[in-house]
Amino acid sequence: GYALFYLKGVAPPEISTGDIYWGAFPFWRLMELGLIACIIWPQTILWLANTLVK
Repeated sequence: GYALFYLKGVAPPEISTGDIYWGAFPFWRLMELGLIACIIWPQTILWLANTLVK
């Protein structure tokens, strides 16, 4: 979102917006995998929350 345009503003002119998108792509994939893991195994998150409350 906004970080893309900020990075485009501070990056050298030879760096394109597409380069910035592709640079961030692996991190988006990691976040998607984490979200999928949370959907498949929600008991892991609930276990941690219950442990912290005790």
